[in-house]
Amino acid sequence: MTATTKPFDDTQGLAIAVPKKHKKQTKFGVFLSYLPLWLIGIAVSSVIVVPLAYAVFDGFKEQGQVAGNAALLPEKWIFSNYGDLITSPVFWRQVLNSVVIGLLTVGLVVVCASLAAFVLARLKFRGREVVYTLFTLGLLFPAAVAILPLFILLRTLGLTNNPLGVVLPQAAFSMPMTIIILRPFFQSIPPELEDAAKIDGCSTFGFFWRILLPLSKPALATVSVLAIVGSWNAFFIPLLVFGNADQWTLPLGVMNFSTEHTSNWASILAFTTLSMIPAVLFYMVAERQIVSGLTAGSVKG
Repeated sequence: MTATTKPFDDTQGLAIAVPKKHKKQTKFGVFLSYLPLWLIGIAVSSVIVVPLAYAVFDGFKEQGQVAGNAALLPEKWIFSNYGDLITSPVFWRQVLNSVVIGLLTVGLVVVCASLAAFVLARLKFRGREVVYTLFTLGLLFPAAVAILPLFILLRTLGLTNNPLGVVLPQAAFSMPMTIIILRPFFQSIPPELEDAAKIDGCSTFGFFWRILLPLSKPALATVSVLAIVGSWNAFFIPLLVFGNADQWTLPLGVMNFSTEHTSNWASILAFTTLSMIPAVLFYMVAERQIVSGLTAGSVKG
């Protein structure tokens, strides 16, 4: 009787599980490889979060605690510092002014920059790259450099003490960054899609309005967030234009409040905290849109 031999199964050797100890070592190695990045992230976050936390909690302290108590949490909670500001009509008027100017700035920036980015991305003409380079050079031109001619121009046009005197310069200084973000995104749209639209009878502007803009929602959301947060934090141009206190935005309100209450740091920090909460919340809500919009145009196809 002959013994039957099983054919050698080469897959058995390949199916042998890796020892658990080796798996643990691999995971530990991955942990060690990311540990420096995590430590750097924690350190950078601490530099940003800790001062913000102190500003928030110091707004609940008495004046003596702010100067003499280094602890984060107050010994006695003073809610009136925030309550007096929340019930103040002046504070809400400044909030409304900031919202109106921010929305007008965003609308103007998105409309003008998207049209300019479309022309520079999809239309071919002589000098296109030169025009784009001029827009990029706008990033090197701070508003402080143009303060004198800007004030003379606004006064000549009668735009002082006028919201448009703030909206138009803010939109102009936001245009370069907005175009730089939108142009690569518009270029990443396949040209075959535009050719198919034209075959169906769609005009160039129709392709821009009906097809390109709906596909560009992440990039448009990104530039909208950047524009409204920049307008919300703007200080220099509103200070130049607005001489009437009823037209002041929140940054000007913080400046005026800190001047009037020089010794009351708790109330000043409370005002500062309330003024920055909308911008912080807006960033937190739109964080994914900002990241996806900034990276969407980095790879074509």
